Amino acid sequence: MENKRDYYEVLGLKKGASDEEIKKAYRQMAKKYHPDLNPDNKDAEAKFKEVNEAYEVLSDSEKKERYDRFGHAGVDPNFGAGQGGSGFGGFDVDLGDIFGSFFGSGFGGFGGQRSNPNAAQRGEDIQTKVTVSFEEAAKGCKRTVEVNRVETCPDCHGSGAAAGTSRRTCPDCNGRGYISVTQNSLFGTIQTQKACPKCGGKGSVIETPCSKCHGQGRMSKRTSVEVNIPAGIDNRQMFAVSGAGNAGRNGGPAGDLRVAVFVRPHPYFTREDYNVHLEQHIAFTQAALGDKIRIPTLDGDVMIDIPAGTQSGDDFKLRGRGIPVVNSKSKGDQIVHIIVDVPTQLNEKQRELISELEKSLGVKRGAPASKSKKSKFTDKFKS
Repeated sequence: MENKRDYYEVLGLKKGASDEEIKKAYRQMAKKYHPDLNPDNKDAEAKFKEVNEAYEVLSDSEKKERYDRFGHAGVDPNFGAGQGGSGFGGFDVDLGDIFGSFFGSGFGGFGGQRSNPNAAQRGEDIQTKVTVSFEEAAKGCKRTVEVNRVETCPDCHGSGAAAGTSRRTCPDCNGRGYISVTQNSLFGTIQTQKACPKCGGKGSVIETPCSKCHGQGRMSKRTSVEVNIPAGIDNRQMFAVSGAGNAGRNGGPAGDLRVAVFVRPHPYFTREDYNVHLEQHIAFTQAALGDKIRIPTLDGDVMIDIPAGTQSGDDFKLRGRGIPVVNSKSKGDQIVHIIVDVPTQLNEKQRELISELEKSLGVKRGAPASKSKKSKFTDKFKS
């Protein structure tokens, strides 16, 4: 067996972590190393596979129990092969049952209750991605995405049995899901209990499997899902669509669909947290004399006053004209950054006029200009 890292270590957890802790850690790790968020990164791709392998074992109660007791060997497909089913030199012995028969089911971490294979199990989460415009991310929108997911078989409705038939009680274990085995050992004659090999511990068997799902009760299907992208979501953020993932087993709930959002850059807006930034160019005459100009916002064009004497670098705040805060009624602001354009090509008449202006302002050539004013930050549109 190849040398593998401890599955708990892969997810950044300690042995004995709860199902909720395992699920939370998996989501964080899967998001961190997902190939869509790490294109052409072989190391991230390998770690993503490692994270999924760890979650596949630790999220399955039966596999997790074997892993906790025997490590990687316990979840190896060849576990126990050629050794009487236990991997202990021909002794078909469950150490938990041995110690449990002498000292009780809680001894030394062995034993414990068997997981119920017929218990409802939640379906796995699946992931996809979607690309939207800057405005769509700000205001929210609907998208239809195509995903491959596991759904309950429509023919057998998840039972795995062909139409008109049903599961029947396992004849080997009489529906208990386990069988008793008596054997001689160093401790004398010991009776142990094992999962029934005929029914796999379910207590029932399918005589006529469903032809559509081949007795699995679930099947993979390419399907369309309409998702509501929340207003205010940012580039590379994810949101979940509850119940849109893989179907559960034994009547368990479906998993979630996790959607990674990629936002296309805007030609002139930029985003910082929930604020929108805009660079607005004005002529130096507008800056000197003042003006009323039209500027774009996410909610349409608005008019703002440019006071006489406005300097390049001055900022104006349009309160409440920014990005909505996700799942909130609050909104950020729009910050307008003023850039004063100085003409680069002047005709003779224009040069004369500016020279006259220079003289009237008392500007002396060769002398440093007076210290410019500090950039001011002006609130506009407070509501």
